[in-house]
Amino acid sequence: MATRTNPLQFIQQVRAEIAKVVWPTRREVLLTTVMVFVMASLTAVFFFFVDWIIRSGLQLLLTLVG
Repeated sequence: MATRTNPLQFIQQVRAEIAKVVWPTRREVLLTTVMVFVMASLTAVFFFFVDWIIRSGLQLLLTLVG
């Protein structure tokens, strides 16, 4: 079982851990954000075309069978 720490020790430990964090630069955040939007857009376009191809194929199949 974990030992209890008083609130002052807890705050000191939290501050010590936050000091170890390497925060990204503004440029890194901007680049990764742009990359996420680009990849999401490419994925959306890909699935749009996959859906369109499957829909067209099923319509053709149903037209031939029905």
